[in-house]
Amino acid sequence: MHSDFDVAAPQYDDIFTYSNIGKAQRKFVFKYINPIIKQGKKLSILELNCGTGADAIEFAKQGHDVIATDISEGMIEVANAKSHPENLQFKVQDINKLTKDTFNKKFDYIFSDFGGINCLSTEQLEKFFQNASDLLLPNGKMTIVLMPKNCLWERFYFTLKGDKAKANRRNTTESVVANVDGVGVATWYYNPQDVSAAANKFFNTTKVKPIGVTIPPSYLESSFVAKFPILNIFKGLDTLLTASSLAKYADHFLITLEKK
Repeated sequence: MHSDFDVAAPQYDDIFTYSNIGKAQRKFVFKYINPIIKQGKKLSILELNCGTGADAIEFAKQGHDVIATDISEGMIEVANAKSHPENLQFKVQDINKLTKDTFNKKFDYIFSDFGGINCLSTEQLEKFFQNASDLLLPNGKMTIVLMPKNCLWERFYFTLKGDKAKANRRNTTESVVANVDGVGVATWYYNPQDVSAAANKFFNTTKVKPIGVTIPPSYLESSFVAKFPILNIFKGLDTLLTASSLAKYADHFLITLEKK
């Protein structure tokens, strides 16, 4: 299954997973999901848009049964090449082709990190929540991490560069073509209330948290703001700036939903 993200797969760990910014933002994601995945219960977890598998491997190391999927064969190839526990399976799967019978099982928890869900249009997002509900056990939960419309860093950075179009590119209901290693990928940006509204028929929203209010976007990894000790200052500030009202101003935000 060809995907635009195949192009990015060989370099993805270097440019994001193991980057200073990537590690800093991922640490906050796990801080907020630890109450779910560290409750002393073995969970059946489905990860969507798993990329090169960093989160899935961590879930499996904690003893959970994990199926991790991505539309990109390249990403799954990189993930499979990594050492990982036997309780983890990587599969190529188009998120828009999920049904209640795709895996012949139901899950306790569905997870998707760092903007994979931003590749869904509004109509696809609503359908996704219906399918996700069908894939979850009663009282099952789902956490997704998305890019919002009002990222302060993005507005500040591109305004300084004199590029007003890019400074405001997220704040639209239309798709935006994002550059992924030279390949244009259609991307939709959603604020927390947009996600809650799209999911409302099937899920209750239980948690909303900003991921990267002061920690910058990953495209600033090569700049001085991603170096120590400056990045440590930003990480410290982000430990304080955790109000749900700030989520729409961060680089990403985390939202946890519980099946109705």
